[in-house]
Amino acid sequence: MANDADVADAADDAAAKTLSPILPADIEDAAAALLRDACAADLSLVTAESCTGGLLSSLLTDVEGASHAFERGFAVYSEDAKCELLGIRRDAIEACGAVSRDVAVAMAEGALARSRGDIALAVTGYAGAAPDGEENGLVHFACARKGGPTLHREKHFGDIGRGPVRIACLRVGLDMMRQALERS
Repeated sequence: MANDADVADAADDAAAKTLSPILPADIEDAAAALLRDACAADLSLVTAESCTGGLLSSLLTDVEGASHAFERGFAVYSEDAKCELLGIRRDAIEACGAVSRDVAVAMAEGALARSRGDIALAVTGYAGAAPDGEENGLVHFACARKGGPTLHREKHFGDIGRGPVRIACLRVGLDMMRQALERS
């Protein structure tokens, strides 16, 4: 029989294998609630991530027992990846830039079209230092749901650092997916 120390060690080992040690509790709670509700509604989630590099996908796969609610994630950091994996036209990226409303919407819609998911969240932005002439902390989000409109949000997180921007992106992304889940 396991003693209290063994149980605590097992919990510590599990936490070390997840994002738990670095995430605020509200983000973990929001992810667990989103996955629970997606399971209850028999809907599956998809992500298309650029500046978060798969962080949202990782968060959504950290919750045990909800694997059927997360369909897949696309880590599309480069322009080539956005074009090849999500079907975004190169001229669309060149016309408005990879960090734009148009590209975020195309990413969400491409992720939905190239998966078996019901709700797709896309995020593209500057988590760290932006190129000359661009805004540090500018991030575009888009959330598409089968049979519904694709919604967009633009956030200006400022020059708060790469990690804090990525954490803030998780909150926005989870909120947008929650809203899409609640839309009928």
